[in-house]
Amino acid sequence: MASFSSSCFLLFTAILALVSSQALASDPGPLQDFCVADNSSRVLVNGFVCKDPKAVTAEDFFLAAKLDMPRDTKMSKVGSNVTLINVMKIAGLNTLGISLARIDYAPLGENPPHTHPRATEILTVLEGTLYVGFVTSNPENKLFSQELRKGDVFVFPQGLIHFQFNPNPYKPAVAIAALSSQNPGAITIANAVFGSKPMISDDVLAKAFQVEKKTVDWLQAQFWADNHN
Repeated sequence: MASFSSSCFLLFTAILALVSSQALASDPGPLQDFCVADNSSRVLVNGFVCKDPKAVTAEDFFLAAKLDMPRDTKMSKVGSNVTLINVMKIAGLNTLGISLARIDYAPLGENPPHTHPRATEILTVLEGTLYVGFVTSNPENKLFSQELRKGDVFVFPQGLIHFQFNPNPYKPAVAIAALSSQNPGAITIANAVFGSKPMISDDVLAKAFQVEKKTVDWLQAQFWADNHN
């Protein structure tokens, strides 16, 4: 009986460890040196099918992204431009669990409150000043914020709502961010809530935000543009 109980305990522990590892995992880990995405494959998997290693070249790991060049922020209603380099841009990122973004901010521009459902983000300021922060989950909803200057670094935990704002009315700002997923995803809160297709019922949003329905209708009538490229 003791042997049976011990075996059951070991089995339960093994299952728990397996489930925990799957729950904590974000992107699938590589089981070989690389798994370059085969964008021509019609097979649907979590990520991308591997390209034949014999057909892989250095070009699969390269992109002339010109990240040293300023991006246009004038066309953005929020005054920012996010240039994301993920697995859709560099096939060699498949299964490596990382991506990169350059973010340009106009004077008083912002990268509005948003989340990355699949990635933690670490951001460093290259030029200018940024006011940044993230908010914890319910029920505390605590704001952690900081003013960053050139060379400073800040971390945004995976899945939490966060933002960056350039408080300088005269000078632009630039940042580089690394994200812990080949495809981190982005959900901009205002766009998702007021710009969904089809629209969320104004009855629902009026009660959720404790405002009149005409206020919700006005917000839903706005053009909710994406600042990601």
